[in-house]
Amino acid sequence: MSFDLLSVPIRKYIREKRWEQLRPIQTAAIARIMTTEDHYILASRTASGKTEAAFLPILSKVNFNGSGVRVLYISPLIALINDQFERIEKLCRDLEVKVTKWHGEANKTLKDKLVKDAQGIVLITPESVEAMFVNRPYQVKELFANLEYVVIDEIHAFIGSDRGVQLKSLLSRLQSIQTIPFKVVGLSATLGDFNEAKKFTGDESHTKVLIDRTPKEIEAHFRYFEGETEELPLDLLKDLYKEICNTKALIFPNSRGKAEYVAVKLLKIAERVGGHQNYFSHHSSVDKQVREYVEEFAKSNTYQNFSISCTSTLELGIDIGTVDEVIQIDATHSIASLIQRIGRSGRKEGAVSKLFLYATSPWSLLQSLACWLLYKEGFIEPPRITDFSYDILLHQAMSITKGHSGINKLELIRHLQKNFAFSLITKAHIIDVVDHLIKIDLLEQLRDEVIIGVEGEKIVNKRDFYSVFQTQIYFKVVNVGNTIGQIPLSPQIREDENIFLAAKIWKIKFVDYEAKKIEVIKALDGKSPVFSGDGADLHGRIREKMYEVLFSTEHYEILNEISATEIEKLRRYFRVFKISNLKLEMPLMVEKSQLKLFAFCGSKVNRTISWLLDLNGIEHTRNESTGSFTIKLLLEEFEAKWPKITEVLEEADEHLERLVMEKPGILDFSKWGQYLPVNLQKELLKQQYFDLDAAFKIKDFVLIRNADVNSSDTCRKN
Repeated sequence: MSFDLLSVPIRKYIREKRWEQLRPIQTAAIARIMTTEDHYILASRTASGKTEAAFLPILSKVNFNGSGVRVLYISPLIALINDQFERIEKLCRDLEVKVTKWHGEANKTLKDKLVKDAQGIVLITPESVEAMFVNRPYQVKELFANLEYVVIDEIHAFIGSDRGVQLKSLLSRLQSIQTIPFKVVGLSATLGDFNEAKKFTGDESHTKVLIDRTPKEIEAHFRYFEGETEELPLDLLKDLYKEICNTKALIFPNSRGKAEYVAVKLLKIAERVGGHQNYFSHHSSVDKQVREYVEEFAKSNTYQNFSISCTSTLELGIDIGTVDEVIQIDATHSIASLIQRIGRSGRKEGAVSKLFLYATSPWSLLQSLACWLLYKEGFIEPPRITDFSYDILLHQAMSITKGHSGINKLELIRHLQKNFAFSLITKAHIIDVVDHLIKIDLLEQLRDEVIIGVEGEKIVNKRDFYSVFQTQIYFKVVNVGNTIGQIPLSPQIREDENIFLAAKIWKIKFVDYEAKKIEVIKALDGKSPVFSGDGADLHGRIREKMYEVLFSTEHYEILNEISATEIEKLRRYFRVFKISNLKLEMPLMVEKSQLKLFAFCGSKVNRTISWLLDLNGIEHTRNESTGSFTIKLLLEEFEAKWPKITEVLEEADEHLERLVMEKPGILDFSKWGQYLPVNLQKELLKQQYFDLDAAFKIKDFVLIRNADVNSSDTCRKN
């Protein structure tokens, strides 16, 4: 029995908590972790007890009497660390195990104490691990050379991202200083590809996946309100207010600006009708203390209702207590994200998760429906393959050099070769990267040694160096000395302009550009600030499912009458196309002054098609929300050019080189890509921005014109 395998103090903790029984994922994890030396990925739905599933056996198994930190908990969010700290500390109460938070906002005195007497458990972000390697390399070994376990929370948040590659590299560097390799336990509620998760251990053959497939009942409702402007329709806000005014709800509007807008507007409605005043916003630009107040309010309020308008900051596992309903405004960009958000409601045993999805355009409704149907089919987007992340290799080359205060060049290359995050990158390409860093003075070579170069010093000495994701320049927003949050500089930020922030309305009184500070006072009306970086690529399978829905006759019970009518309108629009094979045919709407091509492809393929159109001199505009292309060309000309559109790919490398030279901003998706040699910048575009393999298949498609065109219905590609 799993319970009997646990240590006496841990069994005592469980009895005091009066747990009736262990959860399925806990039972499985205890039995495996206690009796084997394998790595594990624990996958189960939100609120299924994954944190305890990892820590109950680890705390029972690890000997904390030796020197050095024994367990490292790595989280994607500082807020999640602060939240989990309390849970882990309670678990450790009877074990007398020290638990320390280590991140940019953590108590410096407590961190200094840990350095003097390294022991126990440390909760940390990847960026703080990076900072330690760069600034405290001599302490890294003292602190972490005796690690027994590394727990990665919300591991899905790292998979397929640059930050995930950085984390893999850091784990590899940590393993290199161990006398006995540590074990990794990854936790996730949402995984589409367990093979990618296994790569975080560096030992895939000894990594096992434990999955709790216990289903969760979900009650979903789709509603439609036509939105003609950027602002949400008033009828939608009124309907939303009626839905949530007597509940505890999370609202996900897909952007920080809209999160603010929704929170302010709902509060205004509440004030007019005498409702409760507990309407909050929660996102990364809201001040930490304000966010923590909102989290604590939600967690500790048993009787008061509330509504939190938020972004992905509350998509992950921060404990905010019981939530009755989750509201999604317009389509999520991924099914994985939708699953995470749904899981925030109905967390009590036996409770039903409730999802209300509001759409403001027919295509957003169609995308939402496609995501829901794919979720019901069990599909989750496979992650982006990151085996050839030359840009992160470049960043780690600088980090290693800085941490060693200079290193033999061949030794640096060996470090990178041994790092399991870069195991598929050839030695020749590693040398290319190091030599190019020397060439552009980010590194400097002194005989056999390399040090940080003059230009490199300007980069590695900034806090921004520790992260691999793009960060904007933010201005702190202050009201009579109290920090409210931070917003990026934009044309909107000027004196006497009104903005929303932290679910309140503010008038800008003064902008201090040197101090990067904005002084505000309370105002009566305003608008949400402009934020960037809220979008994401859409997977091709979602667009394919949208295509399938359009040419299906199925009735979907989750749609209300208005939503069903909107889907039917879209279906009628596409009935003019005599599509018989969704896999090989593509609709081409022939209109009086233009052509409209509906590709139904993912974001990467659509970008590639757009690039091919440019290379073939075909003027066009791309609509990412519909996945369509408006072609400014006569039908006959387009038909003549289309069969040969992929021929330019025979010289793809030359075209890509010209692209990075003429439009260096195209690499903005990669923070460190701009420093790569051109040959690897091209590879980065191929792997992360375009999809050339899919582009080659375009020639196999048949363009199907709308049936009322008085000429041939098809244009075959040779």
